[in-house]
Amino acid sequence: MEKEICDCLSNETKLLHEPYLEKDAYNSLNMPVYHAVAYDFETAAQMELAFTGKSPEHVYSRISNPTVQHFERRVKTITNAAEVISFNSGMAAIANTFMTVAYSGGNIVTSPHLFGNTYSFFASTLKDFGVETRFCDLTKPDEVKANIDKNTCAIFLEIITNPQMEIADLCVLADICKKRGVPLIADTTIVPFTAFHAADFGVDIEVVSSTKYISGGATSLGGLVIDYGSFDWQHSKKLNYLINQSILSAFSAKMRMEIYRNFGACMTPQVAYMQTIGLETLAVRYERAVKTCKNLAEKTVKLPNVFSVNYPALPNHPYYAVSQRQFGEYAGAMFTFDLASRKAAFKFIDNLKLIRRATNLFDNKTLAIHPASTIFGTFTEETRRSMDISQNTIRISVGLESIDDLYNDIAQAIGK
Repeated sequence: MEKEICDCLSNETKLLHEPYLEKDAYNSLNMPVYHAVAYDFETAAQMELAFTGKSPEHVYSRISNPTVQHFERRVKTITNAAEVISFNSGMAAIANTFMTVAYSGGNIVTSPHLFGNTYSFFASTLKDFGVETRFCDLTKPDEVKANIDKNTCAIFLEIITNPQMEIADLCVLADICKKRGVPLIADTTIVPFTAFHAADFGVDIEVVSSTKYISGGATSLGGLVIDYGSFDWQHSKKLNYLINQSILSAFSAKMRMEIYRNFGACMTPQVAYMQTIGLETLAVRYERAVKTCKNLAEKTVKLPNVFSVNYPALPNHPYYAVSQRQFGEYAGAMFTFDLASRKAAFKFIDNLKLIRRATNLFDNKTLAIHPASTIFGTFTEETRRSMDISQNTIRISVGLESIDDLYNDIAQAIGK
């Protein structure tokens, strides 16, 4: 094992110098990409210990891999989590999380203000497995309390909803969850863990699409589940039998030893390598993108034919106060604005010269999309209305370009 890193160092520094579990033969400064599928053993006894989880050795890369493990260890370093498990996409992280905690006859309490595929997963996919989803307004504590019962498996939310930009008070939800014995699970993709520590606000399980900020500019697909070890799984009808059966929490033990293996949604070593490199510049890239985003939102407000701009760090935003408490001066590198009509929105997108017409968030390039016709395009108009998805809305994911270049492109596209 390489030299230990002093605990007195900042998380950003420790992240860069996270030691390998085993010394590299060539003293490589970057963890090598272990393309191997399987691993050799010297004896049958060693194989038995590894396959039964009694030793930490790798046996098969669908279960664990040295490059992937190093990526997970780096995320643990910066989040101070109890356990981190990586997946091949953000949706895989969400799906595996709820396959771990949910059960037939159970229910999930969440908001209708969700990303399109996340909404579909709850409303359709889990429903087919006998899991009920109760959609309610998570900004109203009494409504949340009314939807929780003895079969509630979790409360789930996006910390800033996409694209509605709604923000629920995490401390209020965490207090409700603690009193009712329910875990609080949050998708924190929109504000990375270098800038927002979810555990400080009572989040038990954090789900992240590492495709976004972490990958380093849309280099690869990935997802993370971050378990802070803060929930008492004795309250879970499904997982309470695993209490004290592992050094991991009941949740992480169930996920790591069963769900992760059986669903096969593992992160590849190639992706883990790219996203480990992305982690090293995450804080710097986020700082640049989020400052540009706020500046761009402030400028876009003043443009003619823009009916409204939706960014929680603007003082007139309805969730400005809670955004300040939870995220500080900035609230992610995404904002939306409304034009007069769907036709005007389409024309704006067609007129763009620099900003790319594409989906995804937090690429190094700035991206524009019309959510109603794309991400939510297969939903009925009635469902879109229930989710507050407007035909007039443009979503902008801000990258690393010059603020002046981005503003000039938005201004000319609206002006035409």
